[in-house]
Amino acid sequence: MGDFIQIERQGRIAIVRLNKPDALNAIGTLDDCNDIIAALDGLDADPGVSVMILTGNGRAFCAGGDLKSMKARTGIGPQKVAVDTRNNYRRGVQAVVRAFMRLEVPAIAAVNGHAVGLGMDLACLCDVRISAESALYAASFIKVGIVPGDGGAWSLQKVLGYSKAAELFLTGDRFNAAAALEMGLVSRVVPDAELMEAALELAGRIACNPPRSLRLTKRLLREGQNSRMDDVLELSAAYQALAHETADHGEAVDALLEKRAPNFTGE
Repeated sequence: MGDFIQIERQGRIAIVRLNKPDALNAIGTLDDCNDIIAALDGLDADPGVSVMILTGNGRAFCAGGDLKSMKARTGIGPQKVAVDTRNNYRRGVQAVVRAFMRLEVPAIAAVNGHAVGLGMDLACLCDVRISAESALYAASFIKVGIVPGDGGAWSLQKVLGYSKAAELFLTGDRFNAAAALEMGLVSRVVPDAELMEAALELAGRIACNPPRSLRLTKRLLREGQNSRMDDVLELSAAYQALAHETADHGEAVDALLEKRAPNFTGE
């Protein structure tokens, strides 16, 4: 993994920071994409991680794609011919989206600043979004004459519904944290200086729960976005059968009956 990603561990919480502050954490190269993918896959493979916080270093969360590399046709966007551009999206930003979609670790986006285009779509791929008061948002692909090539046309609808997602994509309008809260894009807005404290507090309330059941619950929520109720019921029964056999389930029941704090081991 390269320099674009920094990971800090606090117990069962992993803080993942995008680390190109001078470029507003814009994603410009395939190496950037591969760094994100490696980080997500690594956290998913680590049984000691129960929750992830995604944020950006500096004054931006992620300003989307890099316009300079886009103009030069050297980055994650256009190449010399259309077929190569299509493949570039598949192996770059779309591979990042797929890594988020297979991530079983619950993810919190701590949006510390600009979340524009691809950056806003990355936040939408997290399970919960908390915003700093100064953060600005935009689904701004149309403003540079392109479409949401990163799958945002799917993910933003899941968060906001069709009508609001269509409004944001078709206008490309920018909006502030208060508007993001009103429309349901984020669940909380806090003063800038309190953002990480709020994210860590929420992460702690998640991480104190049984690790295996956390991942199964997130996977069930993801599958439920696209499945019929009958299919969700069948999958729920299967996941529940797995959860019942964990040692942490037994510990949770014992702790409740004995009126004490549980001690979960991830087993």
